Amino acid sequence: MGNPKGFIEVARKESGYRPVAERTDDYGEVEQTLNEQDRKLQASRCMDCGIPFCHWACPVGSKIPEWQDAIYKGDWKLASDILHSTNSFPEFTGRICPNPCEKSCVLAIHKESVTIRENEASVVEKAFAEGYILPRIPKVRTGKKVAVIGSGPAGLSTADVLNQMGHTVTVFEKDEAIGGLLRFGIPDFKLNKKIIDRRLELFQQEGIKFKTNQYVGFDVKGSKLLNDFDAVVLAIGAMQPRDLPVEGRELKGVHFAMDFLTQQNRVNRGAKVAVKDRIDAKGKNVLVIGGGDTGSDCVGTSNRQKARSVTQIEILPKPPEERAAGNPWPYWPTTLKTSTSHEEGCERKWSLSTKKFIGSNGSLKKVELVEVEWTKDEKGSWKMNEVAGSEQIIDVDLVFLSMGFVHAIHRGVVEELAIETDQRGNLKINNNYQTSVDKVFAAGDSHNGASLVVTAIQKGKEAAENVNNYLSGLV
Repeated sequence: MGNPKGFIEVARKESGYRPVAERTDDYGEVEQTLNEQDRKLQASRCMDCGIPFCHWACPVGSKIPEWQDAIYKGDWKLASDILHSTNSFPEFTGRICPNPCEKSCVLAIHKESVTIRENEASVVEKAFAEGYILPRIPKVRTGKKVAVIGSGPAGLSTADVLNQMGHTVTVFEKDEAIGGLLRFGIPDFKLNKKIIDRRLELFQQEGIKFKTNQYVGFDVKGSKLLNDFDAVVLAIGAMQPRDLPVEGRELKGVHFAMDFLTQQNRVNRGAKVAVKDRIDAKGKNVLVIGGGDTGSDCVGTSNRQKARSVTQIEILPKPPEERAAGNPWPYWPTTLKTSTSHEEGCERKWSLSTKKFIGSNGSLKKVELVEVEWTKDEKGSWKMNEVAGSEQIIDVDLVFLSMGFVHAIHRGVVEELAIETDQRGNLKINNNYQTSVDKVFAAGDSHNGASLVVTAIQKGKEAAENVNNYLSGLV
């Protein structure tokens, strides 16, 4: 610990965000950066706790006290090396991770946690700028070939680890560019896609092969990959969205959130979309159903498209501002979260359920909502009940369904290879990450269920280790 009094002498200082009036006119990243001296001071606030709860809470097990100390001492290369020892691309998590590490930081008890996420992003940017991050070409190849299906965070993490082990890795992606959720799901104002391209260039130099527009199960058969490769890893995510089967669901103007977000990301990268297919919020009243991060992204994107109004509703009660008695530190706080997108303009409402969509001539015009209350039954299970007489009808032109994802999409390779799924529809795996089909493994959300990007990265690492054991004859 470079400065044992850092957490006492230095106040928490965040980078902050670009002004709302400026950032809603473009899709550039909203977060700003601190200068190098301020960043070192922020790193000095790390207490180097005897029990680092930040490390415990981080899904990839980032050695946070060690690289904070390296920042404070100005050894950016060491800080970068430590970060990369547990994470294939800390520049991604440094931008989009909800930082469970900070929530469990000892200083979070006083709401003054170390700015871990921002420090992480700064380390990688400094390392790239100084030329510390270079291709790591494996010195020995094993002769084993692995196909990774899906190029999101789990797929890329799996591919990186296996490639560094000396295996020859080919990544198959159904879309026109590599990145999966990182590329097409997360808005540019949270993650500039040049950050992805920079890392992909390194991966290619290191020997990973990428094939786009290859929808396995359709464009290329899974059976062919089983013949051509020694192992296959399914990293296809959990992209089956939860639907809302109420009256009027078929009306024009009701869309899944991810259809909206991916289309805008494609437009940002130069794709042309026919007017009839364009999901455009300009001048419209927008309703986002679902209160999570994806819903927040819809809010931010709608604001940039110049929506007339944006409302976000959640079926659950409004979270408390402070931790509840049964939600102590260092666990994840189930408290109210206000994103940068919310700050740009959004009316938020809770304990509301959607009864039906109302339209005219096939187009959405209104939505009927009803208040709900949550109570526990005699078994202690939560039960939702509508509040009598609380129905309300609001004017809405566009609805984005953002109620989460239920499981991996089965259409395609999962059905072709008859891979077993569990009760929730996720791919069933054993302790070695193997599916019910020989040579086929699963990584990330496809078996774990929809979760955080940082969790997908860790699951990719674990899958890669098990694939390596399989190829080495250890299992």
